[in-house]
Amino acid sequence: MIARHIAIACLALLPGAGNAQDVGSPVLRAEIIDGWQTASGSEMAALHLVLAPGWKTYWRAPGEAGVPPRFDWSGSENLAAVTFHWPRPEIFDLSGLRTFGYRNELVLPIEFTPRDVARPILIRAGVELGVCDEVCVPMSLDFSGALAPGGGSVPAIRKALDEAPEQAKVAGLSAAHCQAEPIRDGMRLTTRLTMPRLGPDEIAVFELADQTIWISPAETHRKGSDLLATADLVPATAKPFALNRSDIRITVFGGSGRVVELQGCAG
Repeated sequence: MIARHIAIACLALLPGAGNAQDVGSPVLRAEIIDGWQTASGSEMAALHLVLAPGWKTYWRAPGEAGVPPRFDWSGSENLAAVTFHWPRPEIFDLSGLRTFGYRNELVLPIEFTPRDVARPILIRAGVELGVCDEVCVPMSLDFSGALAPGGGSVPAIRKALDEAPEQAKVAGLSAAHCQAEPIRDGMRLTTRLTMPRLGPDEIAVFELADQTIWISPAETHRKGSDLLATADLVPATAKPFALNRSDIRITVFGGSGRVVELQGCAG
């Protein structure tokens, strides 16, 4: 059996990020935490980021001023799919701009599905992400190695999996309706979620499978048992487009630490 091993090969500032004097002592340490083989044959591992005190990095939907993380798995072998299990992010407010991310540390569970379960998965990946304090620094990570069947449960990964958002049905969602209408440069999406209140300051965040489409911050408000949210979706063509409702992911932040997620909505 091939030993389970993935190592960070490189950690560097991207061009234009400045030099070491700009950010003081090292702001980011990164490692891959080995995990285990799941019952379905996939391999569970995690990207572990440790940031300098006060620094933060961003969630998959970083908000108005954040830097979205980018992952490139194209050099990998025997890899059919990659699934991220993002823990609940914090909400940050800087000069009126809302962002979502993680302060000081992030354990991001990553599930790798092989094409052939009898062979190891060879991972070659590049990651681009932003880390911010008083300044924002784009960073690049390159890592490679092998994942073979085996391994055992890892408390840090289990804890991060437990910190995932609640599924909407479990949180009491009884209906999710959405309506899309064309606007001059794209589409306007309005959703109506029938669900119990999550907290005092509910915020809805929309995501699409096509990450090139710009999405405005959603205007969110309560109307009885319904949570209504509206956002504009603008593609690179700046024209109306066909919107697949099953591609819409909605995350609701309750303002009290609760986060609920659902995929897709009915017309």
